[in-house]
Amino acid sequence: MARLNLLESTRYEKLPVTVYPDQRSASLAVAARIAKLIREKQALGKPAVLGLATGVTPIQVYAELVRLHREEGLSFANVITFNLDEYYPMLPEAAQSYVTFMNEHLFAHIDISRANIHIPDGTLAPDAVAPFCLAYEKQIEELGGLDLQLLGIGRTGHIGFNEPGSAPNSGTRLVTLDDLTRRDASRDFGGKQNVPVKAITMGIGTIFKAREIILMAWSRKKAPIIRKAVEGELSGEVPATYLQLSDHVEFVLDEGAASELTRFDTPWLVKDCVWDNMLIKKAVIWLSCTVGKPILKLTEEDYNSHGMAQLAVEKGPVYQINIDIFNQVQHTITGWPGGKPGADDSQRPERAEPARKRSIVFSPHPDDDVISMGGTFIRLVDQGHEVHVAYQTSGNTAVWDDDVLRYVEFAIDFKESVGEDTARLRGIYEDMRTFIEAKLPNQIDTREIRDVKGFIRKTEAIAGARYAGVPDSNIHFQALPFYETGKTKKNTVGEEDIAITMELLQRVRPHQVFAAGDFADPNGTHLVCFNIILAALNRLKESEDWVKDCWLWLYRGAWHEFATHEIEMAVPLSPAEVLRKRNAIFKHQSQKDRPVFPGDDEREFWVRAEDRNRETALNYDKLGMAEYAAMEAFVRYRF
Repeated sequence: MARLNLLESTRYEKLPVTVYPDQRSASLAVAARIAKLIREKQALGKPAVLGLATGVTPIQVYAELVRLHREEGLSFANVITFNLDEYYPMLPEAAQSYVTFMNEHLFAHIDISRANIHIPDGTLAPDAVAPFCLAYEKQIEELGGLDLQLLGIGRTGHIGFNEPGSAPNSGTRLVTLDDLTRRDASRDFGGKQNVPVKAITMGIGTIFKAREIILMAWSRKKAPIIRKAVEGELSGEVPATYLQLSDHVEFVLDEGAASELTRFDTPWLVKDCVWDNMLIKKAVIWLSCTVGKPILKLTEEDYNSHGMAQLAVEKGPVYQINIDIFNQVQHTITGWPGGKPGADDSQRPERAEPARKRSIVFSPHPDDDVISMGGTFIRLVDQGHEVHVAYQTSGNTAVWDDDVLRYVEFAIDFKESVGEDTARLRGIYEDMRTFIEAKLPNQIDTREIRDVKGFIRKTEAIAGARYAGVPDSNIHFQALPFYETGKTKKNTVGEEDIAITMELLQRVRPHQVFAAGDFADPNGTHLVCFNIILAALNRLKESEDWVKDCWLWLYRGAWHEFATHEIEMAVPLSPAEVLRKRNAIFKHQSQKDRPVFPGDDEREFWVRAEDRNRETALNYDKLGMAEYAAMEAFVRYRF
């Protein structure tokens, strides 16, 4: 299994780190290590005592252990498990309980004895919690301690539920959850207000006693906290940094989670590099930001003093490097996202011809189009291109229940005002009220409620697209089946999802496709929707000639923004265009003020978008480019 563990490049890292190309290969490797431990203990006639974690991170590890049991005869008869934590209070049969999680992903599928499974009890009376925690510790000690402890890491740096401020010698106990931790869990509970405030967790001291500790992390979303945990100073504000004191810990990461470690983010600081154009561009922009100078004012001394002497020697003189990178960045700026007709396009991000292009903006949720590229969207329409927008999902899980009642009340009043009978609608309305009043966290809505939530988001999307100037005939609602589960957890992508997307692409035959490349969205929908588009285009290119002339552009903005060195097209927005974009976002009233799932950013979506667009323009300005009010950024994906 391929690893990217570069031992010679880890002088900034204070504990062992192994990096795999992706989450799957890393998970398989961890599962293989657990299986090896279990078999070694079996051969000795001893139990294997495992500390287990929950959450998204270990799911593929558990899936592989289940496969090893079913297909390769791995027995868990000698395995004793202790889970890290549990919400408090929490019923074991609740959908969000870690009892339910472990049964669903592991215990119900293997031959482990139920007597050997230990999970903190979320049903205890308050005065019974402390004695339970002491007994939990004693059980582990009587077994000789944990052979292996699996960990994930929260974005506060917590391990288990040991939040910032936890002591390094802490034991199993009741804790109060950090607000960020509760926000991260909000999607599982149907809103932060439903997430318990407390939890029972093993302590850092308990974890430290394990003979082997594996901390796993996946995706760029975890990259900032991984850098703090691996390269930062010991701090109670980042509990995972205490693992630096252990001689038997290993961090197992995918490329995304490792991306902000020095050896990957700024490799010139730790080793000699192979200087391709992208790395040179990244390094020069980094140097410009680090020393606070425009690109054209960087000197050889700046290069030599910041780990870039090798670049200066191999590719210099440095002024020529500066000019080359300055020109590359400058050439990404265009006021013509569909290409400038009749212009020399050799140094422009988009082709000049055809002068009037067919463009499809794919929007995973009904508001991603205007939030992430609303200014460019409007610019394409204003410049005469045939613009289509495709809303890939209904977004019906992200509408407040009281909005449903409000809209149905409006419908009743309207029908009565024109003399129509409302008896049936009133019956549906009363059923809705009854359901909502008794609704449990993340309970699946009735079909009628899901429909109304979908209608709300559909009408808002139509209003936004119309405001951008798109005719109704070019507004497409795909309602991809993978999304329509009524739950926050969606189905896997099926053939129908791809077929629906292929049909639209064949009908429009676009020269440009814009797709969400913001894969850090907390629900994962952006990545799923992008993969559907990519699968459709890859299939079509085998038989459809127009696909060869179709360019795929990725946009971001709702959750993160592209790094400056990655940007291939930057579309400047005037103050008036920023206001037009804001007004388009405002059409999505159900997402205004306080959306159901705000993610880790408390700002409203329109504020996030404007701040990020302003920051992109400011970054260009600092590099020595022209000063603009705002910029939307794009990266071309070559499929």
